Amino acid sequence: MKKLDDIDLRILTLLYNNADINNKDLAAKIGIAPSTCLERVKRLKSSGIIKGSFIEVNLKSIGGNIEAIAAIRLQPYSEEIVNKLRDDLLQLPEIISLYHMGGNYDYYIHMSVSDSEHLRQFVFQEITSRDEVQTVETSLVFEHSRSSVLPQFDD
Repeated sequence: MKKLDDIDLRILTLLYNNADINNKDLAAKIGIAPSTCLERVKRLKSSGIIKGSFIEVNLKSIGGNIEAIAAIRLQPYSEEIVNKLRDDLLQLPEIISLYHMGGNYDYYIHMSVSDSEHLRQFVFQEITSRDEVQTVETSLVFEHSRSSVLPQFDD
């Protein structure tokens, strides 16, 4: 993979903060031609540096009144079980994101549900009902914030 230069890093920084920015405005903020900017963004995507673009939805506007995190421990624990759980849960509309972890819990599941009864039923039907799930600890999310600052790592 080609080392990123200053222009690539500036493109990433601006896109990380606002993935909706159009190519013309992105190029203008960086001070390069739109065609050059477009080619660089294409290269960043094709090389896997930019993995996708996402929108952030106000979940309450579509009925997601409660967000929660479920910490779960699996037993037995194997790559096959971990991958099956991930693949199954990612199909469910309540799931926002999954985190496969090291430590006390094997997965943290970020979810959104309509109300406390929906949360209760979801946890019982989709999580604790699974044979491999040994422990579940569910916590409510009061606020979820995402940084708009691209992490910087020194070489």
